[in-house]
Amino acid sequence: MSTPKTYIVEHLDPELGPWSSLEYQTIAVESRASGSKFILSSLPADFKVPESLSSVPSFTAENRGVEELYAGDKKAKVCLLDPAAEKDLCPEDGDEFEAFLFGGILGDDPPRDRTSELRKKGFSGRRLGPVQMTTDTAVRVTRIVVESKIPVDKVPYIDFPELKFNEHESTEMPFRYVKNEKGNLVMPEGMVDLIKQDADKGIDDLF
Repeated sequence: MSTPKTYIVEHLDPELGPWSSLEYQTIAVESRASGSKFILSSLPADFKVPESLSSVPSFTAENRGVEELYAGDKKAKVCLLDPAAEKDLCPEDGDEFEAFLFGGILGDDPPRDRTSELRKKGFSGRRLGPVQMTTDTAVRVTRIVVESKIPVDKVPYIDFPELKFNEHESTEMPFRYVKNEKGNLVMPEGMVDLIKQDADKGIDDLF
């Protein structure tokens, strides 16, 4: 058995919007189901973690940043998921790394390279393919690759899905999602309702 993995999102915003809240809750629940851990790091001292997230046993809220959490020799065990990395994540990386680091928010459209702040810290980087993903999708794909040992290009995806709200209203999501065994895209519970409520807003307003 490989060492249980830790998935870390270095939260780069002062608050937690409804979109991110749903994504983080989903990451925590899925991490618990796989026997892994989820850490939200670099949180301001007055950051309010919602009960729906803090109540999940696999979740830890951290004021410390990843550099402090994985200092010294432990730094080499951290893999940064970086769209600008030269190598794609592979199943063997699950044997090399214990923690997988994500720069929140990954789901910007267009991408703003939020990961650049973490790239400067010198962590080993891996890519998840060429198409932008939401944060929960990025963690989900990483877990599939390093825990289930499925190559990143063999994970079933749906790119830029159209969400239909009714006969006259729909929106195209500018991201890549994992496709489940029924052929449906995997999204956090409640996300479609949230997007429908905010259909007139830009994607950035939902985070």
